[in-house]
Amino acid sequence: MKDIIRIKSLLSTEIEEVLNQQIKKEAQSASIYLAMASWCDRNGFDNSADYFYKQSEEEREHQLKFFKYVLDMGGTAISPEVTNIKIEYNSFREVFEDALEQEVSVTESIKAIASRCYKEQDFVTLEFLNWFFKEQREEEYKARRALELFEVIGEEGTGRWEIDHHIPKISYSSEA
Repeated sequence: MKDIIRIKSLLSTEIEEVLNQQIKKEAQSASIYLAMASWCDRNGFDNSADYFYKQSEEEREHQLKFFKYVLDMGGTAISPEVTNIKIEYNSFREVFEDALEQEVSVTESIKAIASRCYKEQDFVTLEFLNWFFKEQREEEYKARRALELFEVIGEEGTGRWEIDHHIPKISYSSEA
């Protein structure tokens, strides 16, 4: 049979809608990090550029996880249009301040989805979101540590160079 009708979606219309909004948010994050990588690359911060290229790839993977989940649950995943991405920054520090703001925004968005899932008793989607909560804990941690380098090292003299060389060393372990 050419047209197979999907059995009723396991997602409510509202949950499908917020998941599609999250797909867009992840796509925007990937584009934002790509723009940050470009800025760092153009300004000689090679290690930070590599860091943001990797962050962009991760966000794209997150987008695809949400996309595939919606499809697996019988919903319709929407490929988003991404516009209005900031490409210029006033300072090296501003790049990392914006990165932390972006991660906090993504965490808040995922929390809002979870809240909606609790309300609707969509425990399957809640379980799916657990991976993202762990991921966001790591991403926020790394973003905060990067910003702390500006305070600890300072930007004077060779400070920005030092910061750029410490960026790839930032890691997170959930082990206590």
